[in-house]
Amino acid sequence: MKPNRLAIIAGTLAVTAAVAYAQISAYTPSNIGSTPTGKTFIEVLNDLNKYYLYPVDQEKLLRGAINGAIGSLDDEFTYYSEPASNQIDQQNLQGEFGGIGISLVAANADGTGGKVDNVYKDNPAAKAGVQIGDVFVKIGDKEVMTAKLDEIVKLVRGPVGSEITVTFARNGKPFVVKLKRDTIRIISVEETILPGNVGYIALNTFYNEKVIPQFRAAVADMKKKNVDKLILDLRDNGGGLLNAGVDVADQFMQSGPIVSLRDRDKNTEVYGKATKQNTDYTGKLIVLVNKNSASASEVVSGALQDTKRATIVGEQTFGKGVAQIPITLPDGGKVAIVANEWLTPLGRQIHKKGITPDVVVKDTRYTLPLNFTGGGAAPNTTLTITVDGKPVTVTADKDGKFSYTGEVKRPTRSSTQGEAVVDTQGDAILKKALELLK
Repeated sequence: MKPNRLAIIAGTLAVTAAVAYAQISAYTPSNIGSTPTGKTFIEVLNDLNKYYLYPVDQEKLLRGAINGAIGSLDDEFTYYSEPASNQIDQQNLQGEFGGIGISLVAANADGTGGKVDNVYKDNPAAKAGVQIGDVFVKIGDKEVMTAKLDEIVKLVRGPVGSEITVTFARNGKPFVVKLKRDTIRIISVEETILPGNVGYIALNTFYNEKVIPQFRAAVADMKKKNVDKLILDLRDNGGGLLNAGVDVADQFMQSGPIVSLRDRDKNTEVYGKATKQNTDYTGKLIVLVNKNSASASEVVSGALQDTKRATIVGEQTFGKGVAQIPITLPDGGKVAIVANEWLTPLGRQIHKKGITPDVVVKDTRYTLPLNFTGGGAAPNTTLTITVDGKPVTVTADKDGKFSYTGEVKRPTRSSTQGEAVVDTQGDAILKKALELLK
């Protein structure tokens, strides 16, 4: 597979689709009011501005209209990203940005707030003593304990060399650190060698323009270490760039189609073909998947399964078998439009179906946390309930209702980017893969 050729094909498909849509219908400022519905849309916007009791946020109003239009398609994979979210998205795609060298998860059960999930060595946060579990309280003077995670990420990132003051809380006690942003590179590939000289490569996302060279380097490293049994872990990989998925599959295939695209007129075209290369890995191969393996992860696992190149182990995959065209918009936002469905080498359409592993094993890495709800307590009172000999404290709301959700078990991650940490005993899917390779 030649990356340049693939890029040309992808671009051609996008242009063809755009032309086809333009021929069907195109809205302009002059003709949007040419139908009763179009006239109604314009009048509603004007009437809101004219009569609504409270001030109207014009940006919010129009973006709501955009999201409403897209929402009418009832398609979760066709969506609009606002400028702020798209800015973060583009930085992630480029694979580097100005930041402090941490990964984040939500701090609160409702998905808000920010908590440090990992701190990477030799980066500003690590040098300042930031630790896993530290909770964001303020960034500068802005309180962020209930902010959206995207908002926190946007505030943390900035120009390389610029300074940022962050108030964290550790075990409930606040502390302040001053940090100077540095260039942070996203490493999406992790590797290690398991007992018996079994190679292990985990690919966390395909949504990174640097995935291809990172993955090729990992495969080359395995070959250099004389690995002839390899595990490729695609669990929790939600996909990303289709050409990256094709390139990854091509590292293990010598010939034949990898994936094909089919448009709404049922025209089908092979998107990527495998070519024999000296850098290919030709040893035994097992691919790990779970219910969160989607899109490009399913392209790879589907191609390797169809060609019997690898044994697929784990859970039924997510089932995202469509490709989107991303379009940058005048406001700096982005719309991603589903334009094609993709097919495996044997012509399987897996959208909303997923890929069934050759060996089905439940993912045991994450356990359901303790959670409960109740009522009948005095309003605003604090209750302590003993569960398995441990106290659990909850606070009732004004109606006497209360709920609790325990913290999800956090998988161990290395503080060194690119270094994989695995559990060969507690991870049932990985354990089964190792048994199959004996």
